[in-house]
Amino acid sequence: MRLGFRRSGIFTYRPHCDGCRACIPVRVPVDSFVANRSQRRAWRQHGDLTARVVGLAFDQEHYDLYLRYQSTRHAGGGMDNDSREQYSQFLLQSKVNTRLVEFRAPADDADSRGRLTAVSIIDVLNDGLSSVYTFFDTGEPHASYGTYNILWQIEQCRLLRLPYLYLGYWIEASPKMAYKAKFRPSELLQQGGGSGRRLNSQRAPAAGRREPTVLYDLARPLVSGSTRRPPTIWRSPTSTALTPSA
Repeated sequence: MRLGFRRSGIFTYRPHCDGCRACIPVRVPVDSFVANRSQRRAWRQHGDLTARVVGLAFDQEHYDLYLRYQSTRHAGGGMDNDSREQYSQFLLQSKVNTRLVEFRAPADDADSRGRLTAVSIIDVLNDGLSSVYTFFDTGEPHASYGTYNILWQIEQCRLLRLPYLYLGYWIEASPKMAYKAKFRPSELLQQGGGSGRRLNSQRAPAAGRREPTVLYDLARPLVSGSTRRPPTIWRSPTSTALTPSA
């Protein structure tokens, strides 16, 4: 992941298009991360969710939520018609240290397990967590499940003493990927080892302006036993922490 690769099922990949470098890997240095006002509001709003690590296996309830998410957020993109096999190949096949985490609302008389609100696939790396894919209930117009989920993963990095959360590729011109640049500071890796930059402020740079640049430090060693544990800013009492090994 430090070199800009991503995982899809059992495959790892890195996009390469002649004359185009729009897909930029982005990661959040969790020790430096500062939540903005809307992110703090999302954390408070969904603080009663229960996060639970479950087996990396097919679950009909997860699959139904996935199809609803695709049909509203990515209608016509092809994935809204994924079969069970395609869904399983995309998210449930892995040769690395992967966790499937489900998020549920508090249980009530109608649903003893609590309503399923989101599902995340997360890879546990030596130097961080990789947010492979998250899908959630899009039927609540004022909910912020996606934002809450990233904040939860940042908190898991802190609990595990891992320095980075890898968010995948960011395309500056894509409105659907704009959320990734809102978690700041964030580090961007320029493909080909040319130049990179770090988004520091909570506001996007004005048109035509660039913020100070910084490269991923590819020579930096992976997490060692001497790594200092970052301070924990948030902790949800209903969250189940990820563990470094299965």
